[in-house]
Amino acid sequence: MDLIPKPDQVVSAAGNLAHTVLYGGLADLRPMPRTLIDDGTLREVYHYRPAARVLEQGDPVLLVTPLAAPALCYDLRRGCSLVEHLVTEGRPTYLVEYGPVSFRDRNLGMEHWIEEVVPAAVRATSAHAGGRPVHVVGWSLGGLFTLLAAAADQELPIASVTVLGAPVDVSQVPLVAPLRPLLDVAHGHGLVTRAYRVLGGAPTPLVRWAYQLSSFQKLVTKPLAKATRYDDADFLAQIQAVDRFTAGMTAYPGRTFGQLYHRFVKGNALVTGVLDVGGREVALADVTVPVLVLAGATDGIAPVGAVKAVVPLLTGSPEVQFEIVPGGHLGMLTGRAARGSTWAVLDDWLGQWSGAGDEPVPPAPSDDDPSDDVPIGTSRRRTHGSGASRSLAP
Repeated sequence: MDLIPKPDQVVSAAGNLAHTVLYGGLADLRPMPRTLIDDGTLREVYHYRPAARVLEQGDPVLLVTPLAAPALCYDLRRGCSLVEHLVTEGRPTYLVEYGPVSFRDRNLGMEHWIEEVVPAAVRATSAHAGGRPVHVVGWSLGGLFTLLAAAADQELPIASVTVLGAPVDVSQVPLVAPLRPLLDVAHGHGLVTRAYRVLGGAPTPLVRWAYQLSSFQKLVTKPLAKATRYDDADFLAQIQAVDRFTAGMTAYPGRTFGQLYHRFVKGNALVTGVLDVGGREVALADVTVPVLVLAGATDGIAPVGAVKAVVPLLTGSPEVQFEIVPGGHLGMLTGRAARGSTWAVLDDWLGQWSGAGDEPVPPAPSDDDPSDDVPIGTSRRRTHGSGASRSLAP
């Protein structure tokens, strides 16, 4: 609102306040309808139901959720939901999430997601979509797990990989860089190590606090921003949806958190392009499918340089495309500006690497019976690219 609000701004602000008091908020938080098609240990694979009067076409898209973050990241609210966008465009859309993490899951390591969860989700998606290859889209840690899964098993029916806001060079992350020299002082026996061993992981309140700390400036200025923009219903709805997302964060399993802490935060291991996964080396150079890498222009968790560091490591990919898009860590994925930037780039990418003809998807097994056997296809389109890079940020 203006410093001296205009009459129409006062009316809008009053209406927004009344709606918030009566209905608890302004955001349309209805989830997109979906059906469970496959599950396992900390693995639930869902198929989003096609939109009314929209025919599903093209290769399926699988959205990979990062650890500790709720799947709301892909379905934040109506109007700012990547799921809603893909379904409306007629893309067969799937998602893998993990459910609540408890103390009994403390012995699960990263290999569980890289060697079991992501591969199983890709195969289930391909089978349900009639054997078509899958476009796998991973945000944050979900993107890193996706890349490592593709590198570890080149027989997976993957059409392409899209990675959003995934920091490969952790030394460039502002919150971590000043601390890394201090983390070596205890030689692996410091307070953090002792804490996650006792607690069985990183507890939910700590995960939520760390995420909020990464956007500390926004957290401090949010009350003022709301007060000065109370006439903007869409802005207030976005804040409400982001608050719900943050409140839904969960814990990290103990062993996985330990691996992330020692290998990524302390060791910055992935910057070399090779990571020990379950006792064997997995190299990003072994990714043999096209890769789209997206970085948020104002991302404090995964800055542009930390994300772009993966590009020269993907030497086995036929094409690597790098883009800078508006937004912070969550905003680049599902912010209000993402509708005209990130999603547009993703649409172009999916169109480029989808199967020839983009014919309707063959009938899938009934969502009520996920056990039907459908052969998994492995065809992939190959061309050689130059690793193009551009910026869409203002």
